[in-house]
Amino acid sequence: MSDKSTNTHYWGPGAASGVGSMPGDDAREAVKTVTGSLEALPYLPELPARGPGADMIGRTAGMLVELYAHVEPSGWRISDRPGRETRRARAWMGEDLDALEEFTQGYQGALKVSAVGPWTLAASLELRGGEVALSDPGACRDLTASLAEGCRAHLAEVRRRVPGAEVVLQLDEPSLTSVLRGSVRSASGYRTHAAVDRGVVEGALRTLVEAAGGPVVVHSCAPAVPFGLLRRAGVEGISFPLSLLTESEEEAIGEAVEGGTALLIGAVPGTDSPLSDPAGSVSGVRTLWRRLGLSPETLAESVVITPSCGLAGASPGYARAALAHCVQAARSLADNPE
Repeated sequence: MSDKSTNTHYWGPGAASGVGSMPGDDAREAVKTVTGSLEALPYLPELPARGPGADMIGRTAGMLVELYAHVEPSGWRISDRPGRETRRARAWMGEDLDALEEFTQGYQGALKVSAVGPWTLAASLELRGGEVALSDPGACRDLTASLAEGCRAHLAEVRRRVPGAEVVLQLDEPSLTSVLRGSVRSASGYRTHAAVDRGVVEGALRTLVEAAGGPVVVHSCAPAVPFGLLRRAGVEGISFPLSLLTESEEEAIGEAVEGGTALLIGAVPGTDSPLSDPAGSVSGVRTLWRRLGLSPETLAESVVITPSCGLAGASPGYARAALAHCVQAARSLADNPE
């Protein structure tokens, strides 16, 4: 983990990154764009436009160990054996890793890869009867164990292909708040699944942190990110869009920063929008820092600037511009934290 006494993280101060997805279906072009744009914290892009198996759930389902999934009209469902969608997901991941290896020759530094976290996976993957795995505590435990093994193997493969990389695992958990609140709907839509105990949620996330054997970031693009729970689970950083923050979360954010947790803040629109000057894009970050009473000197070390969410819905030109804008905005925070 990072040196908590100095808030130093693997990617260094003034870093920018992306959330995960990119537009289009060309793995080489996407990886070339990401690695060419981001020096401190590039990432392995996801290309959901390719279809089922390239979406975030299908892509992660392809990583599971001794669990498989296929597509039903209602969504992804757990299977007895690997089918066409599993083979497709694994083939696309292989293409993506080939492209990553090609464009990271000699790279040394932090490199981010993504998987769906255990609770969003449990809220999305259906059991054979049609209800999601979240409805069955035993299924949740099995899914967490399978995901942990799958992530361990995936990270080992990335480290083998990019030996100079400090690999950062990002767990995408957009459903985490709904799981904690008991607002995930049943298959019928007439009821919701019971809230999962916070200790159980934290324990599953800690299992993934331990399996990763390196830094883990959790991303959520939903309101009310549970900052305290994620810190206790041992994550290195928490990724969220700035626009969804409310005053009720500010105390928890301040405690996270003071405890050495990095914030990956989505401050740049994720779909085609006019981009202001880079310093203007992060004015809200500076304002947050002042409200929290945090030292300006810690800002560039504690914050990574990203788009507000994935860039799959953007045009290719805007996706390139947004990543470049994130880099310039992060630099402006480092040069002028106040």
